[in-house]
Amino acid sequence: MTHSVDVMSRDTPWNQIAQLMLPAYGETWLMVGIVMLLVVTLGGALGVVLFNTSSRGLFPQPALNRSLGWLVNIGRSLPFLVLMAAIIPFTFWLTGTTIGIPAAIVPMVAAGVPFFARLVENALRELPPEVTAVGLVSGGSPWQIITRAQLSEALPALVAAVTLNLIAMIEYSAIAGTIGAGGIGYLAVVYGYQRFDQHIMIATIVVLIATIQIIQFIGDRLVAALQPHQERN
Repeated sequence: MTHSVDVMSRDTPWNQIAQLMLPAYGETWLMVGIVMLLVVTLGGALGVVLFNTSSRGLFPQPALNRSLGWLVNIGRSLPFLVLMAAIIPFTFWLTGTTIGIPAAIVPMVAAGVPFFARLVENALRELPPEVTAVGLVSGGSPWQIITRAQLSEALPALVAAVTLNLIAMIEYSAIAGTIGAGGIGYLAVVYGYQRFDQHIMIATIVVLIATIQIIQFIGDRLVAALQPHQERN
């Protein structure tokens, strides 16, 4: 009984939860925002290259396509926690630290880029072959065909891919809390786990679930709004 009272006494009062949660929530979005900017830019470009070096692409290069696919598969094979630990030397070389937001961004980008690249490649693969063929017949440049035909026609699937990747990055940011990256994950580890603070743990779970549900809802609405536009075209 004494032990139970001692554990309960560690819980942060509910009226003080917001003072801890709001800054942590802001750190999470800062981390995820930087990561998503890099992931969408690098992963999107890699996905376009993967598709267009395949047999259905603008510039088929079987050897290059296999090499890139192999690298992407390696990046997707490792669980994030293992990847984060495996590239600690590289993270330290790049950022000069192994803790905090900068140290978390490196493995999150390393995990997010191949994941998003494969989603982009799959989105482009779902397009009818005629999309690229029409662009070639009309005399469009590779850049015009990629941007105005391929990416434009695959826009609903690409929005769904961004939504899925954004949710994954929020989950990864929570795991990154184990290396003191800040954000909701760090709060859950330091307060919820190490200090047995049940109020913080409950609040963290509720906030993460609510955030994911809102992101998924917005993503689904955007995809649904784009579908009629694609069908008219």
